[in-house]
Amino acid sequence: MGSTFGHLFRITTFGESHGGGVGVVIDGCPPRLEISRDEIQFELDRRRPGQSKITTPRKEADQCEILSGVFAGKTLGTPIAILVRNQDPRPADYQEMETTYRPSHADATYDAKYGIRNWQGGGRSSARETIGRVAAGAIAKKILYQVAGVEIVAYVKRIKDLEAVVDSNTVTLKQVENNIVRCPDEECAERMIDLIDQAKRDRNSLGGVVECVARHVPRGLGEPVFDKLEADLAKAIMSLPATKGFEIGSGFAGVLLTGKEHNDEFYIDQQGATRTVTNRSGGIQGGISNGENIILRAAFKPTATIGQAQKTVTNTGEETTLAARGRHDPCVLPRAVPMVEAMVALVLCDHLLRHQGQCATLTP
Repeated sequence: MGSTFGHLFRITTFGESHGGGVGVVIDGCPPRLEISRDEIQFELDRRRPGQSKITTPRKEADQCEILSGVFAGKTLGTPIAILVRNQDPRPADYQEMETTYRPSHADATYDAKYGIRNWQGGGRSSARETIGRVAAGAIAKKILYQVAGVEIVAYVKRIKDLEAVVDSNTVTLKQVENNIVRCPDEECAERMIDLIDQAKRDRNSLGGVVECVARHVPRGLGEPVFDKLEADLAKAIMSLPATKGFEIGSGFAGVLLTGKEHNDEFYIDQQGATRTVTNRSGGIQGGISNGENIILRAAFKPTATIGQAQKTVTNTGEETTLAARGRHDPCVLPRAVPMVEAMVALVLCDHLLRHQGQCATLTP
């Protein structure tokens, strides 16, 4: 299933949407890191369902249990297991989907690959799988901040044709969490909420873009061939449910510029460090972080499961229609924000450990 991610800081997620629970095993976390259940729970609360009128109405507290790897408030260096039990499953809501494929969902492809699937809410293809990622991301964030002062902030940049104006250099978590759509542009956020609310009433769904900035990232992270930092970030982001696009720095807009216009010229700052005047590279050059802010964007498609009737087929090859039941987000973007932050943190933490292992072993 490809449920393991990372090299030195490595996670394996487990569980299904309507099974007994979901969670993660984290291997490679350094010992003696102070971490509390509350720090992990804070991130899970940002991801949990039922948190506002524009998210799925499924009621899950998503309370985490740390089963191993932490003693007296500190990590042991042994595998950390975190479990979240499902409290509000309603598998009967998905009975029709046992035989009928939801358009643009994973139902048909899972059957084609495995010949069997958990049709109750999508099983492993449900965004509920990301609970383990977000829990692990909370620990990765703590390591990054403690070692290097790294700050990771994601926010909703766009919903359908509404695009926010946000200064990635100064945006704060408090500004992001100030409204239910997690967009720091308050005026745009209100219009986004209205748009999502209308889609919900229409039994339809919307997509958009989450932008993420990582500040104070040390220079030198990334391996310059197959494991370029932006390549690993792209894989991490594109492994999230409903993602359909990834950009870093200037992204696709960079093709409209010439080399002279696009290049980030260098200068020496007052501390004697090499810096860039602009940041079209998005904080990464040659696959290696250059000390500037890492800025990336993730495109999320409209939620595949909607309440309007659509043409589809059954697993026996019969054409039919389906108006899906169940509890689903009319727009995944507000709850995707902590997921994006988590995946960025996992990649940066893994590369920090890899860099330390290779380049700090022999001191000059």
